[in-house]
Amino acid sequence: QLLDLQLEGGDEAAWARPGIARSVLRDLRRGRWVVEAGRDLHGLNREQARELLAGFLARSLRHGVRCVRIIHGKGLGSPGREAVLRRLVRGWLMQKIEILAYCQAKPQDGGEGAVIVLLRTQKKI
Repeated sequence: QLLDLQLEGGDEAAWARPGIARSVLRDLRRGRWVVEAGRDLHGLNREQARELLAGFLARSLRHGVRCVRIIHGKGLGSPGREAVLRRLVRGWLMQKIEILAYCQAKPQDGGEGAVIVLLRTQKKI
């Protein structure tokens, strides 16, 4: 069962993997995690976006990055102004076990056109 949380009265999308404390998501939304890396998926088709996102997340994990920003755009250039990548990116993130939580970015960080993502720690071998 996936959890789709709306906190502090906002309409912004926020999600946390079951078992993750609500305080983790609250801290992520409040900007208490430092964004260490980012990737812009604007203008890519779904296959390009999925491939670029998967590679970026894998590299981030390998380098011990915990918090990233994914810019998916607002769909303003899409037919019907539908934010196709926004919907797809959020779905892909929920499917990846290495993602602990995500929330919509603050307006100065991209607002509804971006998400802030918290990754799990990389297990040391």
